Amino acid sequence: MIGKRKQKPVFKLLLLIITLFSASNVFAEGENTFPPYYYDLVAVLLILFIILSFIAIIYFEGSEQKEINFGKVFAKFWTFVNRSTPVEDEKDILLDHNYDGIRELDSRVPPWFSWLFYLTIIFGIYYMLNYHVFKTGKLMYDEYNDEMQAAAIQRADLIRTGAFINEETVTQLTDPTAVEKGKEIFSANCVACHGTDGGGIVGPNLTDKYWIHGGGIKNVFTTIKYGVPNKGMISWQSQLNPNQIQQVASYVLTLQGTTPAAPKAPQGDVWVPPDSTSAK
Repeated sequence: MIGKRKQKPVFKLLLLIITLFSASNVFAEGENTFPPYYYDLVAVLLILFIILSFIAIIYFEGSEQKEINFGKVFAKFWTFVNRSTPVEDEKDILLDHNYDGIRELDSRVPPWFSWLFYLTIIFGIYYMLNYHVFKTGKLMYDEYNDEMQAAAIQRADLIRTGAFINEETVTQLTDPTAVEKGKEIFSANCVACHGTDGGGIVGPNLTDKYWIHGGGIKNVFTTIKYGVPNKGMISWQSQLNPNQIQQVASYVLTLQGTTPAAPKAPQGDVWVPPDSTSAK
């Protein structure tokens, strides 16, 4: 029978285990401040605490020794957690079972196995209360749904800023609202070189069929994005997001065939789309 003096440390240990598991859920509720690998860290610390607690309980129980011999402490702990019936007393637990000369002993379960079993019971109670009774924790499908919602919001934000748009995937916009936004960007950033009507000043004429770096939405998008530094055109990818570059490139293409007030002489070559066999 376990004496009253031995029950107190065990009771305090179990109470601490439950408290640690409960406290971990409080931290989990604040997802932004929730440190990575938190539960792994709690589990490691908990295991270390349990081991050290049992070592302390075993060593100091009934002992007034002040100096600690860690080799003896570990040996005592190892004997305690693996204690079994001495060989000389096995006759008292011998069962009347004989299998080809092999006799069966009614041996006790090792203490470490019993402790592990008790811990699973404690964890099972905690899990049931936390996830199914009080519902303070999220089950796996709830966490999955939250992650899917967060991913959908992130994807929508990426689409809004044009993160999926590049010189290979860009398409010409025809929506009047998008084209009008492109015109606003053009008026704010491009008129100094290309003129308000696209007829060209320092930069080339954008209204004729001649292109220095190729026409079409992909070539125009690429030119705007990376610029032409050797000819004085800066790269706009640090100032405009891909969606805005797509809008202004689409607006530039609407200038084709218009009549500017003072058009600049043609530069470059007539642009022939790759799927065309002749210039129009």
